[in-house]
Amino acid sequence: SQNTPGVLLATTWSIVLAGLIAATFIDFEHFIIPDEITLGGVAVGFLVSAGLPLLHEAESATGSLTASGLGILVGGGSVLAVLQLGKWFFGKTTVPLEKEDIAIFTESDLHLPGEVIPYEEIFFRNSDTLRFHANRLELTDRCLTNVDVSLSPKQLVIGEETYDPETITYLKADADEMVIPREAMGVGDVKFMAAIGAFVGWQGALFSLMASAVVGAAVGVSLLAIGRKDWSDRLPYGPYISLAAVIWIFFGQAILDAWLGTVNLPAITN
Repeated sequence: SQNTPGVLLATTWSIVLAGLIAATFIDFEHFIIPDEITLGGVAVGFLVSAGLPLLHEAESATGSLTASGLGILVGGGSVLAVLQLGKWFFGKTTVPLEKEDIAIFTESDLHLPGEVIPYEEIFFRNSDTLRFHANRLELTDRCLTNVDVSLSPKQLVIGEETYDPETITYLKADADEMVIPREAMGVGDVKFMAAIGAFVGWQGALFSLMASAVVGAAVGVSLLAIGRKDWSDRLPYGPYISLAAVIWIFFGQAILDAWLGTVNLPAITN
């Protein structure tokens, strides 16, 4: 049937929108985007592109696959570059502690005054390291004073001694400050943008990156202004990527035409 490609295209975009909605709510709630959505989206987007060139307005499967592949590379690569730059420039934060404040490390969390931080929110990669100088450090079997401490997912260093973190289930530290690693984005955002690029191509991926940055910054500043968030609070980025992708899906061609100057914009008269 002549209408079959159009029906398949509408069905594809419906599934994509459902995935974006699911990713948005999951990221808001859990600060993660499941691989079933991200990596699954990359695979599905690439395969669908082979059978439905109309997805990328291509004349052949080869052209459609090329557009999808470029979208995956540009989408994932651009966010990976932002992630790495963010790590270089904003990859750590210093948390000051008052004189009477105590930090407690359990098997799964860091307990700071008024805040509990799960380790998965601190350590995104094996090289991430939390550092501090302990005025006093209590372990289950001994107490140390004036000692440097560094903790990463694979190694705990206390002074000149090295331990497996899984064997140390409790630490109580008196310190003046702690240097805690942080990420500009999560790796899930890299995979998510690659999945989006598989469907919308490299132009849509770049637009989604830029538009999501603008929307995310506006929302973040607004939340800071009204006191709903602090500078150190994490914000999920996936929802803003989703919103930007939706804008491109519905208005991408008009945006591209306007960008290329092919749309006759109405004249502004005084």
